[in-house]
Amino acid sequence: MTKATYWLEHAWLGDHVEPGVLVETEGGRIGAVRAGAPVPPPGAEALRGLTLPGLANAHSHAFHRALRGTVQVGSGTGSPPHRRRAEEGVARAPESFWAWRDVMYAVADKLTPDSYFSLARATYAEMALAGITCVGEFHYVHHGQGGTPYADPNAMGEALIAAAAEAGIRITLLDTCYLSAGFGRAPDAHQLRFSDGSAEAWAERCAVVKERDHARIGAAIHSVRAVPADQLATVARWAEERRAPLHVHLSEQTAENDACLAAHGRTPTRLLADHGVLGPRTTGVHNTHLTDEDIALLGGSRTGTCMCPTTERDLADGIGPAVALQRAGSPLSLGSDSHAVIDLLEEARAMELNERLRTRTRGHWTAAALLRAATADGHAALGWDEAGAIEPGALADLTTIALDSVRTAGPAPRLGAETAVFAAGAADVRHTVVGGRQVVRDGAHTLVPDVPRALAAAVEALR
Repeated sequence: MTKATYWLEHAWLGDHVEPGVLVETEGGRIGAVRAGAPVPPPGAEALRGLTLPGLANAHSHAFHRALRGTVQVGSGTGSPPHRRRAEEGVARAPESFWAWRDVMYAVADKLTPDSYFSLARATYAEMALAGITCVGEFHYVHHGQGGTPYADPNAMGEALIAAAAEAGIRITLLDTCYLSAGFGRAPDAHQLRFSDGSAEAWAERCAVVKERDHARIGAAIHSVRAVPADQLATVARWAEERRAPLHVHLSEQTAENDACLAAHGRTPTRLLADHGVLGPRTTGVHNTHLTDEDIALLGGSRTGTCMCPTTERDLADGIGPAVALQRAGSPLSLGSDSHAVIDLLEEARAMELNERLRTRTRGHWTAAALLRAATADGHAALGWDEAGAIEPGALADLTTIALDSVRTAGPAPRLGAETAVFAAGAADVRHTVVGGRQVVRDGAHTLVPDVPRALAAAVEALR
C-alpha cells in the first residue's frame, strides 16, 4: 500500500469538529493527524465536507438486497375495502415476519456462488457509496440445492469475501451455524442449504476459511430455534478458541420466545447464558423482546447489541430496549440487515427517533454517542478494534459527508455530529476511503463503475 495524505476540510475527532486537518496514511493505517491546515497543501487529496471515521455495518444479509422493492410495498388486510379492490393483481407485502421469510427463502433457493458474488459485490459497492467501510456478513447459505456441498464447501463464503474485495470494503464473515427449522424440528426443504448437519461439522467446514487483509472470520448462531441447545457450546467454543466475534439473532420475534419457553422453560437469553454463549465478544442482533432479567444478563456479561432499526420497522418486529441495554452495560452497534435501506446514518437516527416515539420524550442519546455506535463500537463488534477513529495507528478508513446539499446546508460545520446524524444520509456521502485508498470519490465508486446497473443485473438474475 502506498502513502497518501488527505486534507479534511472538517474532521470529527470523537468529541468535536476540527477544521483543516491533515491525515497522513501509510500501509493502510493513519500515521499522523495534524490540525491547523486551513488549505490543502500540495500533493494532498482534498476531502471537502465533514469527515468521520468509516462506518461499520454490523449486520448484513447480502442476498436480501434482491428483495427490495418487491415485498416492501403495500399491505394486505389492513387496507380499506376500496384500496383492497384497487390493489387486485398487485403484489403486496407479506403481513408478518414469518410470511416475509418464505419470500426470502425463495430468493435464497436461487443463489449460486457466481450469482451471489455478483449480488454481494454490487450490494457492498452500494454500502461504500453510503460511507460504509466494513460489513459484518451473517452468512448461512452454505451449500447447493438440497444441501449438497459444493466441490469447495466454502464456495459461497469465498464469493462474499471476494465480493467485498472488489467493492473495496472490509468484511467480517460471520459463518453461521444453522441446523434446525425450530425446536426439535429438522431443517425444511429451503433450510437444507443452510445446514451442515451438526455443530461439529459446521466447525470443521468453517475452520478452513482463511483470513485476508480485508477479511476476518467470525462465527454466528443463527438463533436458538436454529441451533439445538446441546450444540450451542460447540459454536461458542470455536469462537472463544479463535478470539473471534460471535453473533446471534436474539428475541427478534415473540413467537421465538414463546417456543423457547415451551421447549426449555427459559428465555432465549437465559438459554444462551446457560450454554456459555454470552460475553464481550458476543453480539445479540435485534434483542427486541427481552425481560428485565434478559437485559441484566446481556449487560452484565458485556454482550453487545446490534440494532437494525430500518429492518425492525420494515418487518414490524418492534422497538428493542436499546437505552436499557446500554445502561446495563451492553455496547450498541448498528446494521442494515435486510437492506430495505442501506444508510447507517439513518440507522443511527432511527434508533433515537424510535425511542422518542416509544417514550414520547427526546434526547436519549447524543449525536456523538450515536456516531460511536456507527463507527468504533460497530467495528469492535466485528473484530476490527483498530478501526473507527481518526487517530494515529488506526486503520485509514474515512467517510466524508457533503455540507452543501439541500439536507446539510447551513451551520453544519459547527454542529458536527448533529449534522451527520440528524440531517445527512447516504446520499450525502461524497468520499469513502478504506485502508488509505479512495474507494468513492465525489460520489462515484472508483472500482465498480456503474453500481446501479450492477445491482439491477444481479437482482434480475435472481428473479
